[in-house]
Amino acid sequence: MKLRKLFVLLLMPLLLAILFGCDDGRIKIGILQYVEHNALSEARQGFIDGLAEAGFVDGENIKITVYNPETNANTMELQAKKLVRKSDLILAIATPAAVEVINEAKKRKKDTPILFTAVTDPVDAKLIASNEQPGGNVTGTNDMNPVAAQISLVKELLPAATKLGILYTASETNSEIQANIAKTAAENLGLTVTVMTITSVNDLQQVAGQLASGVDALYIPTDNTIAAAMGIVKDVMKDKGIPAIVGEPNIVEAGGSITYGINYYRLGRVTAEMAVRILRDNVHPKDIPSIGLSEFDLVINKKQLEEIGVTIPQSLLERADRIIE
Repeated sequence: MKLRKLFVLLLMPLLLAILFGCDDGRIKIGILQYVEHNALSEARQGFIDGLAEAGFVDGENIKITVYNPETNANTMELQAKKLVRKSDLILAIATPAAVEVINEAKKRKKDTPILFTAVTDPVDAKLIASNEQPGGNVTGTNDMNPVAAQISLVKELLPAATKLGILYTASETNSEIQANIAKTAAENLGLTVTVMTITSVNDLQQVAGQLASGVDALYIPTDNTIAAAMGIVKDVMKDKGIPAIVGEPNIVEAGGSITYGINYYRLGRVTAEMAVRILRDNVHPKDIPSIGLSEFDLVINKKQLEEIGVTIPQSLLERADRIIE
């Protein structure tokens, strides 16, 4: 009888752990991805694959939790709270997600290592003090595009072009930064620039149509809202017969015309290298400089350009890293 009671007493903690969950010793990685579209998802997969290659495998020695609020601010706040409360390291994908996670960690006075990726200018967004010395418990990778080189494609594609329209979402800081750079670059090429913004996807068709009516080409930076609804812009481009130079390759695949763009999967893997330094080598985020990529792909949507009647110069086709036909 005494042995039975002793057995029950010894077994009880294990039963409670099974019923209510317990810390099984695995490192808990939280991922907050602002919205579902190919570029951000590729960055996430690159991060997960990079971790696995370094020996940090989901379901074995780490446990990865992925949340996606689909741009909903209230949902994102709740998800950030859960991740900050339970994670050993957090990856925030896109600027709004990074801002939310960092603010939540500050409110809870948590020093959990936080990485970001797919953020255009982390210093301007006040995520870090500087790229060289991030400070605090935050660092990561930026997705700043070669905007001036992208704008140069306008004149290569359409030598007679004189008017460029720039379209982005007003609330997306990353898009505004790129739009300002693009405007300066376009004016330096002698182009007249018209800038218009949307507040949500509900405005996109009307604003894009209005802008496209008075220009020779569009420029759309890496903009999460527009990227997720690129089909609307594609229809406008077809109706008006004008191309769109866009911020990244996945937007080309979704209906844009051409870009010099970032490989987001590669960007995610670079971010994973930072995570490995933190998890395995005990390097503090403040001692890991924030960086971006230095190589970019020329991607051309030949099918789309042919549909709207734009002849692609042979010089562009010969330099292309990828052609969508």
